[in-house]
Amino acid sequence: MSGMTRRFTFLINSMNEILALLKPRFWSFKNGGTSKDAKNRKSKVFLFGAVGLTFWAGIFVIFYRVLVYFQGVEGFGDILARKLLSMVLLTLFSLLIFSSIITVLTKLYLSKDLVLVHSLPVSAEKIFLARWFESTIDSSWMVIVYSLPVFLSYGIVYNAGFFFYATVCLTMVPLCLIASGISALAVVLVAVILPAGRLRTVFVFLGFVLFLILILAFRLMRPERLVNPDTFSSLVLYFRSLETPGSSFLPTTWIFDSINASLTGLMSSALFDLILAWVCAVSLVFVITWVSGATYFSGFSKAQTTPERLFPNYSTKNRGWEYVLNFLSGPSRAYAVKEIKTFLRDQTQWPQVFLIIALIVVYLYNFSVLPLGKSPISTLYFQNIFSFLNMGLATFVLTAVAARFVYPAVSIEGEAFWIVRSSPIRIRTFLWIKFWIYYIPLLILTETLIVASNMLLHVTPFMMALSVTTVFFMVPGIVSMGIGFGAAYPDFKSENPAQSVTSFGGLLFMILCAGFIAVVIILEAGPVYSVFMADFRGVSLTALQWIWLIGSFSLVLVLCILAVVLPMRWGERRLCVT
Repeated sequence: MSGMTRRFTFLINSMNEILALLKPRFWSFKNGGTSKDAKNRKSKVFLFGAVGLTFWAGIFVIFYRVLVYFQGVEGFGDILARKLLSMVLLTLFSLLIFSSIITVLTKLYLSKDLVLVHSLPVSAEKIFLARWFESTIDSSWMVIVYSLPVFLSYGIVYNAGFFFYATVCLTMVPLCLIASGISALAVVLVAVILPAGRLRTVFVFLGFVLFLILILAFRLMRPERLVNPDTFSSLVLYFRSLETPGSSFLPTTWIFDSINASLTGLMSSALFDLILAWVCAVSLVFVITWVSGATYFSGFSKAQTTPERLFPNYSTKNRGWEYVLNFLSGPSRAYAVKEIKTFLRDQTQWPQVFLIIALIVVYLYNFSVLPLGKSPISTLYFQNIFSFLNMGLATFVLTAVAARFVYPAVSIEGEAFWIVRSSPIRIRTFLWIKFWIYYIPLLILTETLIVASNMLLHVTPFMMALSVTTVFFMVPGIVSMGIGFGAAYPDFKSENPAQSVTSFGGLLFMILCAGFIAVVIILEAGPVYSVFMADFRGVSLTALQWIWLIGSFSLVLVLCILAVVLPMRWGERRLCVT
């Protein structure tokens, strides 16, 4: 009994030490609303909550309508619904792993307070556990919150009882723990093997490569076949392909089997798969605890050394691109060169560039496999409709890229921003230099997407010219909003300026960009439809239609000009008083 008592006392003391390490995080969250800007904080929370609730409701409505449609398909509607649930769980697990790799890396090796924490009279093993639990929560909460409407829609459509909702809650916890445990194990092991200083670059690269592999694997599954029985030689093969279970060694299979069994009322089968998931999660906790006790502090020590470049410096010769900037004045040219060199030397940006290139390939591949030829509607009509909607889709892709690269462009100056303020260039010039540096490559990127996808769709010359011209005028507006809002809401003290897009200003930027894109598409939709149908029927536009056409496109032009001018001026004013 004395031995059991000592072990129990040791366990309690260990939990108390871990909770003590987590208390600063709890206190910061608890006392966050007691600061002087409490009213401003409440308005931000209200805006975040309203937008989040809107997306939450949108996800629920989409899945609810899809499931209701599947239920109306006799024979294999339920099979499609369960296949969709399996794909959702696989996607959630992939997102959790990707998010966990980045979060665990930051919490365990790159946080600025780690030096202070490791000086405390606490073992490295307990520090690891405290940081790992914190990273698990940080990397999982958003994925879990936005997965709840999916499961809620399944429960309502299939009239599930309390047991189904309880099973969903109990399975999400081990799913998060398994994803975070696998990520932490990979991070800790590779941190010991890698040369000192290369940790961040390699793991960011590893995270994006993993995410890219998952995207390509999902794309190569060709999910469009699930609604096209013609691709199978017989109906039997089609049903078998839909009913094929996942690998029994994948955690997502246990989670899916447990939720699926609870959905149909098979309690014993659901509990069995639930126990499998929990056993795997608890086993992973013990494994990473043992591994971290032997390797974590060694990897942390290596991470504190001066970072080495993963790739050697390029030669100081052959920098002809600098002469292209000779039209600028001396200080402006020097700052433009500095901005370009900073981007090229920051190798944490390179994996994201590679990811964008890969996503472009996947994006264009999706257009190449569209079964337009099998549609009962006129192929020409379908192709041009897709081309018009593709303008909005391509600019949404541009907004996502701008949120990652353009919005943090001012915050990335960090605490050295005082050098910019003391340099012989105005804030306006500073912002416009950043605008032009990002505008040109993003314009090339978006125009490439538009032209290539339109070529794959074989659209009419009118739709090609309209798409290229519209995107040409929309790109500077989105880039300007990224620079302007990034200057209005800078975060010079963030450990990772790229995360500033999740702030209030970043959310505002994304909302206004989405509104800007939607208004442009709506203004052009009516006149474009009139032109297309007139050409399709071989008739001319009426005078009223011409007035409508000229007025709508004039409003689009004015809106694009305002989107460039107003955010830059507002960002300049806000940044000058920072």
